[in-house]
Amino acid sequence: MDEYEATFEITSKDDAHAVERLLNRLYDSLREESRTIRAGTDDSTEMLERFESLRNTAQRQRPGKLKVVFEQRDEPFEEKQ
Repeated sequence: MDEYEATFEITSKDDAHAVERLLNRLYDSLREESRTIRAGTDDSTEMLERFESLRNTAQRQRPGKLKVVFEQRDEPFEEKQ
């Protein structure tokens, strides 16, 4: 499994605003996906709750860090039939 990581320092109101906008967009995209593709599944509900918490925290606009970790597995997606 390959892993990629990036850490962003939030040191100004502009940084905090950018992180807030990023998390709002991400949350909206995930919410839309869960409505259309993953509706009613347990994992979509849990995922949305986690991202909603992140989004709400970012609205406070305080100094800190945003750490993004992307883990990529070697196996392909399962094909739906």
